[in-house]
Amino acid sequence: MSVKRIMAGLGLITTAILLIIILFTSWYTVDESEQALVMTFGEANETITESGLNFKMPWPIQQVEVLSKETFSLQFGYEQEDGEIQSFPEETKMITGDENIVLADLVVQWKIVDAKKYLFHAEDPEEVLYDTTAASIRSIIGSSEIDDALTSGKAEIELEVRDLLSSLMEKYDIGISIQAVQLQDVELPNEEVRQAFTAVTDARETMNTKENQANKYRNQLINEAEGEKDAIESRAEGEKTARIEQARGDVAIFDKLYAEYQTNPDITRQRLIIETLEEVLPNAEVYIMNDDGGTLKYLPLNPLERSQPAPTEEAESEEGQ
Repeated sequence: MSVKRIMAGLGLITTAILLIIILFTSWYTVDESEQALVMTFGEANETITESGLNFKMPWPIQQVEVLSKETFSLQFGYEQEDGEIQSFPEETKMITGDENIVLADLVVQWKIVDAKKYLFHAEDPEEVLYDTTAASIRSIIGSSEIDDALTSGKAEIELEVRDLLSSLMEKYDIGISIQAVQLQDVELPNEEVRQAFTAVTDARETMNTKENQANKYRNQLINEAEGEKDAIESRAEGEKTARIEQARGDVAIFDKLYAEYQTNPDITRQRLIIETLEEVLPNAEVYIMNDDGGTLKYLPLNPLERSQPAPTEEAESEEGQ
């Protein structure tokens, strides 16, 4: 075999190897949950966020770093693997604003939002995130009271840690976005102190329960008083309306009497006198004297005399004789 044939064979093999390299290194795939950073001779120049099959220059001209777009979880103060939890109390021990010691661990949800900054602005961005998380939680706990850290103030502490951590990540500019911060456990360092604090917490809850009951009873009394006041006002309005209507009726009657009085003053005057006597003396019998000294019975008539005929003037004169 001649040297030329050997060289020709080596050239074919080399060409085939180069073609294979070009074929397998010129295409890459990005899933929906991924993002890719294309680098030309080690320099980042393009970020691919759309899923699909993409073309690039073959290696070693261009390389691709594929990163996830999903949310990651950073566990601070503990580690969970295969359902087993391992705590790191030395990392979670911190001092509150009122100089008490607590153990606090938490979970940070974060995402990669800039692949170029994530790969090139920090040597180990996850370590930077971990250290920044430790600094943030210690800063917020250090300005909070122990009661807030152990009871009702956890939500506010979570929010403040998230805001502080987000601002630090923006300052460090390493392509990480903080999605959420959740406290897992905030507790006292030993059992004796925990029991004492639990007793204080129970007493406070009892006090709050009593206060709520007292407020409920007070509100009930206030509502009853308001209802009674409304009822009194309603009765007063009804009585006011009734008296107004009665007064209007009295005025109407008076107007009619006055009209009659203007027409027949004497008769109306006598009628008013008689009606007044009947009202003042309801059981009395009223008699009217005529001009010749005789009497004429006026209303009300005696029920026993209603069935008898009325005496004539002749009978009355005979009785007089």
